[in-house]
Amino acid sequence: MTAIPPPAPWADLPFFKDRWPALEARLAAEEKPWLPGPARVFAALALPPEKVRVVILGQDPYPNARHAMGLAFSVPPGTHPLPRSLANIFRELHDDLGVARLSGDLSPWVEQGVLLLNPVLSLPEGESFGHKSWGWQELSRQVLARVAETPTAFVLWGKPAQGFAAPLIQEGGHLIVASAHPSPLSASRGFFGSRPFSQVNDWLAARGAPPIDWAA
Repeated sequence: MTAIPPPAPWADLPFFKDRWPALEARLAAEEKPWLPGPARVFAALALPPEKVRVVILGQDPYPNARHAMGLAFSVPPGTHPLPRSLANIFRELHDDLGVARLSGDLSPWVEQGVLLLNPVLSLPEGESFGHKSWGWQELSRQVLARVAETPTAFVLWGKPAQGFAAPLIQEGGHLIVASAHPSPLSASRGFFGSRPFSQVNDWLAARGAPPIDWAA
């Protein structure tokens, strides 16, 4: 595996000096194929911190190579059927704002300042949470702490996301939208009907900022 450079907008984070060399070596020694792979592992962090307006926090990448692309919940263009959590997200988007979105590629959201961050950035193909203990969470904590230096909308689906982010975003004039996870196991227990997309846009409008075009 060739060397993976830190994402330039975030390269000054302590993680990349203190922890990344050992984690990178561990990835290079991984016997199984790992996702989303060297070219996409830092895809979410192509968005500079000063451009982040909204954070949607995931868990770890999709364990399927056809789905994992380094952005939380997003899948490559043309993916059908959609992962069930993403299908539920689109159902709620339609119920909330009347948006009938077809493509599971959420890159256009990123271009508008939505950080789609998985706290764990890699896994062995086919093994959810397979790299959970490798130390990625420290990077994600530093990313969230940097983002939280300015008012930001945080969308936290499920208790793991809420518990992970809560200590880092208590103050600062943020919007915190918390509900059940869109997984089929929990979506009916508080995700459906939570209206996260309109909440974010209402908050942005109140701040005089343009809304997110969730249909893009």
